[in-house]
Amino acid sequence: MNTRLLGAWGEARAAEHLRRKGYKILGMNYRCRLGELDIIAQNRQYTAFVEVKLRRSADFAQAREFVTPAKQERLRAAAQLWLSQNPDAKQPRFDVIEVYAPEGIGSREIRIQHLENAFM
Repeated sequence: MNTRLLGAWGEARAAEHLRRKGYKILGMNYRCRLGELDIIAQNRQYTAFVEVKLRRSADFAQAREFVTPAKQERLRAAAQLWLSQNPDAKQPRFDVIEVYAPEGIGSREIRIQHLENAFM
């Protein structure tokens, strides 16, 4: 399966999860020269920059472990640019959402883990 399609499917599941938790989705797949932000969402207190990781299982490693220090630095830089273009009084935060789908898009049961304030 096309990895972009699979990634978009996982991001859509993550966005649905955030909406159910009361978040407003401000943007998805924000791209700039510094990096990409999968989801930008707000609740009453925070603007969350969300990295989505989709895996079939956590047998090899948990999905959050693939958000390396180098990836975190790119996310910080992209978020800083987004904030400079979209001034906001809410506290920024970096979250990771793990989406576990054993059969990929055809999975009947998916598991979503939302890690708030996953890194600074």
